[in-house]
Amino acid sequence: MSPTRFLFLAAVFAATFEKIHWSVAGSVTLSDVLSLAFIGSFALQLGARRTRALTQTAAVAIAFFALFLVCYLAGYFNLDSAQAVTQFWKGLLKFLVHFVFLVLTVVYLSRCSRRFYLRTLGWFTAGMVVNAAYGVVQELAARSGVNLDDLFVKPITGGASAINVYGIFENTQAIFRPNALTGDPNHLGIMLVLPLLVLTPLYLRLERGHRWRVRLGLVLTFLLLVEILTLSRSGVGGLGVGALLLVLPYRRRLFSRQVLLPLTVLAAGFVALIASDPAYFLKIISSRFQTGGGSTSAHFQVYDFIPAIVRSHPLFGLGLNNFSVYYEQVTGLVNWGPHSFYVALIVETGLVGTVLFAAFLAYLFVRCAFARALGRALAAAGDGGAAYLTPLAWGMTAALVGTLVANAFYLTMSFSYFYVFAALLLALPVVYGRALEPAAASALRPARPQVALGGAAGR
Repeated sequence: MSPTRFLFLAAVFAATFEKIHWSVAGSVTLSDVLSLAFIGSFALQLGARRTRALTQTAAVAIAFFALFLVCYLAGYFNLDSAQAVTQFWKGLLKFLVHFVFLVLTVVYLSRCSRRFYLRTLGWFTAGMVVNAAYGVVQELAARSGVNLDDLFVKPITGGASAINVYGIFENTQAIFRPNALTGDPNHLGIMLVLPLLVLTPLYLRLERGHRWRVRLGLVLTFLLLVEILTLSRSGVGGLGVGALLLVLPYRRRLFSRQVLLPLTVLAAGFVALIASDPAYFLKIISSRFQTGGGSTSAHFQVYDFIPAIVRSHPLFGLGLNNFSVYYEQVTGLVNWGPHSFYVALIVETGLVGTVLFAAFLAYLFVRCAFARALGRALAAAGDGGAAYLTPLAWGMTAALVGTLVANAFYLTMSFSYFYVFAALLLALPVVYGRALEPAAASALRPARPQVALGGAAGR
C-alpha cells in the first residue's frame, strides 16, 4: 500500500475521533493531522504527474471552496477584538483543512476503482464501529468505577476526558451516556445516523447468501444499539426522518425477515434490560421526552440571537467561529457555543454565507439524484454496479436529510466526518459513471457546455 493511500484511509477511519486532539493553534485532532498528511502526499503526487485533468464534480467543489473562502474573508472585516481575530483564524484553518480534504478526496476517488470506493466506505464505517465499541466498553467500565479515557485517551493527548454523566438516580446511582471517542454523546448519536442510513438500503439489497449480508446486518444492529444508548434525541430524530425517506423505495422489504429478525432481537434485549430495573430505566426514558429542562431551553434560546445579528451584520455575520465571543460579551458566559449548526451559520457568516451553504447542500442533493438516475441507467445496461450504486444513492440521500434534521440543535456538520461523507457522496456517481458510454451518460442530464476536463462519464 502506498503512503498516500494509507494516509487517506487512516484519515477516513479516524474522522470521528474527536477526543484524540492536541491544543495546538486551537485544537488539532488526529483526523486533522492525517488529513493534512494526505493533502501533502497527494499534492506532491499530483505535482509529479503534472496533470490538470479534473472531473466536473471536482471543479464545482473547487468553485464552492473559493466562494466560501471569499465569504469568510469578507466577514473578517466585521471583527472587533483580538479575541475575535484569534477565533476567526482557528475556524478558518479548520475549514481549509476540511474542504481541501473534500476536494482532493473527490479527485482521488475519481481515479480509483469501484472496489476501492467501497473499501473507503468500509473504512469510514469501521471507524464508527470502533468508536461505538469503545463507547460500550466505556460505559461498562464506568459502571465499575473505571474511567476508560484515563487508560487510552489521556496517555495520547495529555488531556482529561471522561464519559458523560447524565445524572444521579435516587442520589445513589450514576446514569452514564457514552460519548466514546467523540466530545459528546449527542455527537456520537448524530454521527451514527450516517452509517445506519447509508448502509441499510445496501443491506436490504444484498441477496441471500451474499458473504456481507450477515456481517452488515450485525454491524447495523450493533450501531442501532449504541444509537439508543447515547440517549440522543437529535440523533434518533435524524435517524427517524431519514428512515421515513427510505420507506418510499424500500417499503416492500420493511416487513421481511431480514429486517424484523434483528429488530426483534434488539427489542427483546432492551425489554429484558428494562425489566431488570424498571424504575431506573423508565426514569431515564421519561426524562428524554421532557422538553422543559435547562438544556432544552438553552438549545432554543440561541435562536433568539439571529434577528439582532441579521440587523447589525446582515451580509457576512459576526465572522467565522465568533458566536462564543459575542455570547460572552452579552451574557458573560465563556466557551458557550451556538448549539445549532444553523444558528452558527447565520450568525457567523450572515445571509451570504447561509445562501452559499444552502446552494452547496442543494448541489449535494442534485448529485444524489444524479446517482439514482445513473443507477437506473446501469441497471438498464446490465451493469452489476447498479446493485450497489442505487441503494448507496438512496442511503446517502436519507443520511444527508437525517443529518440536516439532527443539526438543528448541534454542530456536527462542521466536523471532519461530515466532509468525508460529503466527499463520498460527490464521488459516488463519478466512480460508477465511468462505465457508461459517453452518449448514455450525457442522456442523464441536460445538454450544457463542458466546463472541465475529464469527460462526461467522469462527471
